[in-house]
Formats: sequence, C-alpha cells, structure tokens
Amino acid sequence: MHNGGGKKNADSPTVANWVSESAKIGKNVKIWHFAYIGDETKIGDNVMIGSLTHVDYKVSIGENTRIEGSVYVPPLTVIGKNVFIGPGATFTNDPYPMSPKMSGVVVSDGAIVGGGALIRAGVVIGNNAVVAMGSVVTKDVPADMVVMGNPARVRYSRSDYNKKQQAWNS
Repeated sequence: MHNGGGKKNADSPTVANWVSESAKIGKNVKIWHFAYIGDETKIGDNVMIGSLTHVDYKVSIGENTRIEGSVYVPPLTVIGKNVFIGPGATFTNDPYPMSPKMSGVVVSDGAIVGGGALIRAGVVIGNNAVVAMGSVVTKDVPADMVVMGNPARVRYSRSDYNKKQQAWNS
C-alpha cells in the first residue's frame, strides 16, 4: 500500500501520507495528514492516527486505539487495544544511542499516555495505567496506576483518576 503522494479517503481527500506496502491496515482506520506508516507495521480495526505522526517499522497497534498528532512511535513498539496516546508523545527504542540493539516500548490494553510524555526504551506501561502529560517515564508503570513527573512516579490509582475525570466532566 505504498502511496507516495498519499492515500485518498472520504475523511481527508488530499492527504500526503506514506504507508508502506508491507503494512497491514485493519478496517475503519483513519490516518490523518502527513503521517508515516513503516514496513511490517500492523494496525488493528478502528484505529485513528493523527497528523504528523510517525509510526516506524515493525510496530503493532491494537484495535480501537487513538494516537493523536505529532507522536513518534519507533520500531518494535507494541501498543495494545483501547489505548489513547496524546499529542506530541515520544517513545524511544534505544536506551544508549547509537546502540545496534533496540528495545521497544509496550503500552498495554486500556492505557492512556498524556500529551508530551517521553517513554524510555524497554518500558512496559501496564493495563489501564495512565501516564500524565509531560511525564518522563524511565521505569515500568504498574497496571491500574497513574504516574506523573520527571522522573514519573506513581501518584494514585486509576480508580481515583476515573473519579477525578468524572468530577471534571460533571
């Protein structure tokens, strides 16, 4: 599916994307303007990838995931189902640049990564965990916990996060 000048679709009729011919794209996937999708990447159904986002080679993205604009997803990253990644988040895959050995990030099902977060190579973000905006994640994030800061540290539970979100929305 290499389309050099961009794939045209009903939502964005004149995009200038590059999608590798070897990428496997699910149903109802929306890829916005100026995005890059690398070789051997697998994208599940109902995924949205924002403008200016770079999804490199051998990346896996689960269904119902939303990746906002200007996100960098390096090779070997695994993103689960029902994940949200905020704008400008950056994942890395080399803890000691320029090493010939790379290690992907794993973002487990239901996780949220806030805008501008920076995630170190090899980190696992647990199921339903939340990484607050602007956080620098250097260690694994436990499931159902919220981390924030630089370096990111556990601040409270996902249950508390959900209560705060509900209060904000009411």
